[in-house]
Amino acid sequence: MTPPARIGLFGLLGSGNLGNDGSFEAVLGYLRAEHPGAALSVMCGGPEIVASRYGLETTALNWYEGEYRTASGPLSIALKGFGKLVDIFRTIAWVRRQDVVIVPGMGVLESTLPLRPWGFPYALLLLSASGRLVGTKVALVSVGANVSTQRVTRSIIRWAARLATFRSYRDEPSRDAMRTMGVDVTDDRVYPDLAFALPTPSEPVVPRSVGVGVMAYHGGNDDRARADAIYESYVDNMTRFIAGLVADGRPVRLFIGDRADEQVVDEIMRELDSPLITAAETSTLDDVLRAMSAVETVVATRYHNVLCALKLAKPTLSVGYARKNEVLMTTLGLGEFCQSAREIDVDALVRQFAELESRAGELTEIAAKRGAEQARLLEAQFAELSAAFLPMGVR
Repeated sequence: MTPPARIGLFGLLGSGNLGNDGSFEAVLGYLRAEHPGAALSVMCGGPEIVASRYGLETTALNWYEGEYRTASGPLSIALKGFGKLVDIFRTIAWVRRQDVVIVPGMGVLESTLPLRPWGFPYALLLLSASGRLVGTKVALVSVGANVSTQRVTRSIIRWAARLATFRSYRDEPSRDAMRTMGVDVTDDRVYPDLAFALPTPSEPVVPRSVGVGVMAYHGGNDDRARADAIYESYVDNMTRFIAGLVADGRPVRLFIGDRADEQVVDEIMRELDSPLITAAETSTLDDVLRAMSAVETVVATRYHNVLCALKLAKPTLSVGYARKNEVLMTTLGLGEFCQSAREIDVDALVRQFAELESRAGELTEIAAKRGAEQARLLEAQFAELSAAFLPMGVR
């Protein structure tokens, strides 16, 4: 009798980022449907949450629990350094127990937001190197990437990608970025973001309602000195835009994409203090999809908030922090409705929103058609993964 396939899933999962968890849920749904007998294990940032929510065996991504907090003294610095050594052996041991490890989407090859090279990039490098060492296949599936401006980060990401067995990207610029960074992408494919494979809910729509996805945006890696000013400007401009919606009698539903964004929701609600503003209670991307299906139009910053709106075929306006938002919007037919989160022009945003609503019927039809195609492409990718890595159950 053929033993069940041993499949590992790896990433910053259960750590508060709803997009990451949504990508994971899409792959988990595929594995449970197509490979129901597989033995699944997860190495992740939030093992307790993942274990309780999905009923899976989990292992902590890092030995040191304070890995992603800023070191506050000599002891924490020493523990972080020691943890890096311990994690080498922990990662090898976990990878050795798997037949294949899947990194489910996410921007694992990106550095568009503040990122330390010895944080997750290092963990990803350990994964890929461990796979090569013990003969376990590592698949980076529909991941995001960009060209890092930090030399050490760029080098670590490049080697993490090079050592993986399989790579696919969620858009063409991601593949181009890895080519620029020195990775041979000849055999690498581009498929949609994994969240397009999630079920699409449908709730009664509140007339004239607007969903606004906000973010605790502090700029990127090169903006650390200006982070507070960037954050304050972003929150102020989004608050001004929402105030205009409220003045027009519009019900506004606020959305987050990460636990860190809750502070922005609190600030906006406290500043405007209006019964027309509510905050969607969401702990998963499925929650976001369900709550967002009840609004008419969406204005959002985080990539997966924008994706959820487009998946639901909502007229959508992106106030994005990276090129990936613009690429996604263009792919779904709404490329002209974009602004930069770094320098929001509120007056222009109001004009764009008015045009968005005036063309709602046309844009909804386009987004629905293109969204369905994204889901079909992901079915093809899942079939490719099964054929490449799981035809007989084990290596």
